[in-house]
Amino acid sequence: MTRGVSHPVHGRAGRFDIDEIYLGDARELLREIPDGSVDLVVTDPPFAIEFRAARTNYHRTGSRVLAGYREIPPEEYYEFSRGWLTEAYRVLDGTGSLYVFSGWNRLKDVLMALDDSGFVTVNHLIWKYQFGVFTRKKYVTSHYHILFAVKDAKRYRFHKVEHYPEDVWVVKREYWTGKVKTPTKLPRKLVERILSFSSRPGDLVLDPFLGSGTVPVVARDMGRHYLGFEIVPEYYEFAKQRLNRPFGSEKKE
Repeated sequence: MTRGVSHPVHGRAGRFDIDEIYLGDARELLREIPDGSVDLVVTDPPFAIEFRAARTNYHRTGSRVLAGYREIPPEEYYEFSRGWLTEAYRVLDGTGSLYVFSGWNRLKDVLMALDDSGFVTVNHLIWKYQFGVFTRKKYVTSHYHILFAVKDAKRYRFHKVEHYPEDVWVVKREYWTGKVKTPTKLPRKLVERILSFSSRPGDLVLDPFLGSGTVPVVARDMGRHYLGFEIVPEYYEFAKQRLNRPFGSEKKE
């Protein structure tokens, strides 16, 4: 496989150490990754919806939005998505793939940004979880979208690990026990499926929006290399704590 300036085998991708996560704005840090040096991007970016949580998060002006924050103003979500997806396209190897999570509310922005960044969307997966928030005047939302996109529609890595892999994945949500550090958490089983289908041991998996850190934890436990970014200090520290736990320990939870 042809890579960019640096090779993960040597332990670095540009200025970044492989198998490390970094505190900072992904929109800036992505620019420092060499062309073609990443095999797979898996990420759950800000959705431009309100959480009942007091956390700082992405905002285009760089201001810190606290109680009832909006991660990205809806009117800016396309530009936000186009910006980071353009960089993700650049850093991916020619056979690389991307899985990006999206809620329904800004899905059109993500789809347009994928097209405009050069990606080819292969599948529109549905992650069906066990329940949604009760509603009175509309249907309950009980799923997220996972967009599977590639740089080259004629050559990309895909292991058919199941005989009949369907595009609707029923995976229960996972919740933290004790003190909750993040509003959401990607289920380990979900990330394991993605890595099984679209990566090999030794590949470099990038998550530009770490959140609670599930992607690098699973990548490490599955024998992949990882690199990740997170702008919220509390989330970054929480992800670091998870990665500092014994290898494979979360499989028992």
